[in-house]
Amino acid sequence: MNLETFITKWQGLPGGAERANFPPFISEFCRALGLPEPDPAVAGTLTDYRFEAPVRPDAAFSAKSSGRIDLYKRRCFVLEAKQSRLNDGEKAPVEPPAPAPAPVIARNLFGEDIVVTPPLKPAAAAPRRYDRLMEDALAQAKGYALALPSDHGWPPFLIVCDVGRAFELHFDWAGNGKGYGFFPDQKSYRIELADLRKADVRALLIGIWTDPASVDPRRQAVRVTRDIALRLASVSKFLETDRRKQLLSHTDSQMSQGIEDTSMFLMRMLFCMFAEDVGLLPEKTFQNFLADSIGKSDQYWRAGLTDLWSRMNDANAANRYWSFGDTVVRYFNGNLFSNFRIFDLPREQKGELLQAATSRWNEVEPAIFGTLLEQALTPGERAKLGAHYTPRPYVERLVDATIMDLLRAEWDAVRLPKDPGKLSPPPAGGRSDSRSEPGEGPSLAAALAFHARLAALKILDPACGTGNFLYVAMEQLLRLESDVLVLIAQLGGAAKPMVGPNQFLGLELNPRAAVIAELVLWIGWLRFRLANDPASIGEPVLPPLHNINFGKHGGYDALLAGNTETGETANLATPAPADWPAADFIIGNPPFIGGKDLRAKLGSDYAEALWQAAPAIPKSADLVMQWWDRAAARLTAPGTRLRRFGFVTTNSITQSFSRRVIEARLLPPPPAGGRSRDGHSAGPGAGSSPAPLSLSLVLAIADHPWTRTGKDAAAVRIAMTVAAAGDHDGTLITITGESGLETDNPTLMETRATGRINADLTTGTDVTNVVPLKANEGICSPGVKLHGAGFIVTPAQAAALGLGTRAGLEAHIRPYRNGRDLLQRSRGVMVIDLFGLTEAEVRQRFPEVYQHLLVTVRDGRAAVVAKSATADAKAYLVTWWVFGKARSELRAALSGLPRYIATVETSKHRVFHFLDASILPDNMLVAIGSDDGFHHGVLSSSFHDHWSRLQGGTLEDRPRYS
Repeated sequence: MNLETFITKWQGLPGGAERANFPPFISEFCRALGLPEPDPAVAGTLTDYRFEAPVRPDAAFSAKSSGRIDLYKRRCFVLEAKQSRLNDGEKAPVEPPAPAPAPVIARNLFGEDIVVTPPLKPAAAAPRRYDRLMEDALAQAKGYALALPSDHGWPPFLIVCDVGRAFELHFDWAGNGKGYGFFPDQKSYRIELADLRKADVRALLIGIWTDPASVDPRRQAVRVTRDIALRLASVSKFLETDRRKQLLSHTDSQMSQGIEDTSMFLMRMLFCMFAEDVGLLPEKTFQNFLADSIGKSDQYWRAGLTDLWSRMNDANAANRYWSFGDTVVRYFNGNLFSNFRIFDLPREQKGELLQAATSRWNEVEPAIFGTLLEQALTPGERAKLGAHYTPRPYVERLVDATIMDLLRAEWDAVRLPKDPGKLSPPPAGGRSDSRSEPGEGPSLAAALAFHARLAALKILDPACGTGNFLYVAMEQLLRLESDVLVLIAQLGGAAKPMVGPNQFLGLELNPRAAVIAELVLWIGWLRFRLANDPASIGEPVLPPLHNINFGKHGGYDALLAGNTETGETANLATPAPADWPAADFIIGNPPFIGGKDLRAKLGSDYAEALWQAAPAIPKSADLVMQWWDRAAARLTAPGTRLRRFGFVTTNSITQSFSRRVIEARLLPPPPAGGRSRDGHSAGPGAGSSPAPLSLSLVLAIADHPWTRTGKDAAAVRIAMTVAAAGDHDGTLITITGESGLETDNPTLMETRATGRINADLTTGTDVTNVVPLKANEGICSPGVKLHGAGFIVTPAQAAALGLGTRAGLEAHIRPYRNGRDLLQRSRGVMVIDLFGLTEAEVRQRFPEVYQHLLVTVRDGRAAVVAKSATADAKAYLVTWWVFGKARSELRAALSGLPRYIATVETSKHRVFHFLDASILPDNMLVAIGSDDGFHHGVLSSSFHDHWSRLQGGTLEDRPRYS
């Protein structure tokens, strides 16, 4: 059948008979487009491509009967069919189109008056009247997608087919079965039968049917974004390097401001590229200026940009003629163009900007700006900030669990008021009778009220970086708002888009990242609005925002309050917790700095101030737990606005010191009027106010891979936790398999368990509350920690130091083993162990050893004290001839034994060894004071292995015996 015959035959068919009409309609559709037709059905079998595909929708429907998908194609789509009784002409009322803008008088480069007519904003198309049948079909398709077997994966598309009239497309934007939204956008998701005459529409449907990845806009965005990032990275680095040279003798504050100036300059350039590509600036005008500037003087460059950005910031239309582009520009305003500096660039860097400007900026992921920042950071800066940028699928998973799951459930209750939680399944062995008549529809008042609640939400990322989490959350909220706006219009109501960047709050220490975060939100918002409702973009295009760092310039320390007198971001003299803005949800990815590294990476003064401001948090807890505990305090405060919080952390969150923070928050709250457990204010509710609420984990993933797409990407494992106030069961996700971790689209296999989630991110018996056996007290200890490589010697060096000739030295130079010695080939080294001897005794009895350690150990410890005079470092220097951690408790446990048991602390495979009593274990070995073979057998059992994995932590993907 050819296409025209197909359209003529089916177009305008009366509604109400989809059960009979759907199979022939789809079969003829496939023939008309050259698509394979569905396979013959096998009774009771879910094959890859068939009509009436059977599923058991227990998770999606209230009854435990089988359902049937009208048409299913594995890893492509779930299609549900209706045949609407609405006529094509039945439209909901819409507002009249806006009048044409009046011409304005502007002045050209020579001061002459010219007449300019601003562009007419496109009028919104009239939506179809609300159709409960189509809404029911979409809800049913979502339920069936949820009910598919796990090995089938989430279908990327849901299709609602209005038989004989249209296909409505919905895409899984989040990639997890929860983020289905209009595809490609709110304006174009409904494909009328007549649209099949368009080649691009046919190509889209063929792609959905045969290769959904080929039409996935996210994949194209990744490709475009990576290419642009590579080009712009060199420009970013050039600007920063040049600025650092100019400000070499200036203060840190002046240096920071200077670097922020270059970042802002580059952001303006990139925004102009984006604005031109999406039609906010006239086509090719900025590209042509960049091309012209390559061969012209710096004066031309500065004059052209000054003229453009001044015009973009002028509210008076008569002053917005850009002479270099021979065009009138729109009024943008915003913080981006209120003040600006222009930096000269060499010819090569201008060429890179020109090449970037020719890219398709409407397809660029705003996260590109975070990539630029990370590439511009020095290794030291990157380490200090914990600058790791989370792959988008992982961000979406956290955003869904923290924010969108709640909001979508509330919206479903508004959209389908008779069935707010679950749909009634079709009868077993047959099709639903609900196709004939629509049920009770939603209330316009309820839809408007829900829209108002969406517009009032505040979402906070207290470690926002360049705004990646906030941008993804905003995009998800915008997609939900699109659903709401369509329904309101179909019900005859009127509502304008209200979700905007001002609802997404961020705190960020790096001033460059803070600037980028604001721009990321604006570009993300504009890109979405231009695709879905361009008429909603008014003037100024960029109203000023105050959502990042409370609207202040510079960085903001989210943990320690600043010093108002000196202007420092953190007041270390009298430390106190920093203010956080009120929010309904908190999300984020705080810096990845382990507890043991806090002093080294943040400085001793800052670390001490941090611990003083939050005394309830163990000093050895990872830095992320400072954010986690602060959010938990907000969540459990009486009268709190906060509903949930969710963080990405390193997976060491399950280890002892970090886990204690979670344990304390999961405990039953103190009685009314009781003392707060945390060292900082939890907000309202202190003193004699009502007691804090309890807290539960509603989602936990203890060990999750990190996508590595670049040479500097973090080779770490992460954990995710989402918390809600009150007593709730949660979902525990365990990653059971993974592949493609070096690609942009990793594949993860997982299992899910539901129940009360414990502090160690497990369900079931809470092993974190077990009490140690008195009989085992002191029996287990890590080995010695040297704090000086000079203690290790070869047998030849030991002989030169007097072993075999100096009486008594054999008791102090012993065989030494570390983890690699046990798991691989032993190095055969020895260690100088002078525990129990004074400095004078060592000098008198073993002068060669004394001189050796004086040079190889003492000088090194003195250098450490000079660099960072911590209490431990000073103590190590005082007794410089002794190990830093000599482990007196271990020596007592091993005393008198001919052998003892040891295992490597961090290892994929848990193996226990017997070591001779003469061997001294390294700090990365765990020694057990027993020579009993029975104990060795118990420790080597699968039961103990399972127990140790539950109790211990992990390093990357290796279990730790801790």
